[in-house]
Amino acid sequence: MIFYSDDESRTLRKAVFGVMVLVSHADPGPVIQERYAGLRALTNLSPELRVVLHAARVDLSSLADAELESEVLEALRNSMKILSAKDPAEAATFPQAVEAICHEVAAADGQVADVEAAVIAKVRDALA
Repeated sequence: MIFYSDDESRTLRKAVFGVMVLVSHADPGPVIQERYAGLRALTNLSPELRVVLHAARVDLSSLADAELESEVLEALRNSMKILSAKDPAEAATFPQAVEAICHEVAAADGQVADVEAAVIAKVRDALA
């Protein structure tokens, strides 16, 4: 198993859980359904990375939407750097897994709104 520092772990958690919040905020809908959809979609990540994500809770509630977007997109970019340096195989699968999480959250109400698709595009760009 790869060891991640506290800062690296926090960055990974902010990135993954942050995308769930970003997509959910883009088109407010059934928050509970979106939350559960996102948590179920964590299975798209490797078991090792899921352990890192569940190490501690990430509180993003104090951030305004614009600040949230900026911090989450930066966390995604930094996550790719971390994963590329520590586990290239994980880095190769991470973008698809995160995008799948985004789609699950967006589709929790039965459809993906244009504003949600726009957020997913920003997430995809940050992961490139």
